[in-house]
Amino acid sequence: MAKQFLLLNLIALSFSCVVLAFEPSPLQDFCVADPASPVKVNGLACKDPKSVTAEDFYFSGLHLAGNTSNTFGSKVTAVNVAQVPGLNTLGISLARVDYAPWGINPPHTHPRATEILTVLAGSLQVGFVTSNPENRLITKVLKKGDVFVFPIGLVHYQRNVGYGNAVAIAALSSQNPGVISIANAVFGSEPAIETDILAKAFQVDESVASLIQSKF
Repeated sequence: MAKQFLLLNLIALSFSCVVLAFEPSPLQDFCVADPASPVKVNGLACKDPKSVTAEDFYFSGLHLAGNTSNTFGSKVTAVNVAQVPGLNTLGISLARVDYAPWGINPPHTHPRATEILTVLAGSLQVGFVTSNPENRLITKVLKKGDVFVFPIGLVHYQRNVGYGNAVAIAALSSQNPGVISIANAVFGSEPAIETDILAKAFQVDESVASLIQSKF
């Protein structure tokens, strides 16, 4: 009898762990973000529902091409909770990505979201790298109408492999997915990571690490 009771307790505990691993379902119709609120929560505090308007759920601009005249030849136009307060607690966001010919969206991660990318125009080479110890690159060339998924937290990138402009729309499973650009984070941190650490990590001379840091 005691063994059966212990088994039931273990089963109940395992189910409770599974439940705790996911965000709770919303308990109201919406929770429009109130950036001015002094309340600190994991996300943003809610506005008074009586003050909510259609503008809190609206964004205009994804039809406009982004300015790709930069080092990378790409531009990300984000539509997350910062642009649409009504996304607060809903766990989704969007981005438009424009690419000049041979432009790249450099290696980066989204610490809080899986991304699904749809190509609207042009051809993109995309890829992500699996975690240690394999560090396997999974890559594919996409054309208009193709879709590709980047799992949460993994390093990924896109490159325009055509001679014309390319456009993609990305959907992400977080109201605020976050972006960690690998090169910026490693070589452009404030304060800077010590050059000897970077030299050892990348197995290059310190002068090379210092030169790369100077670019950021």
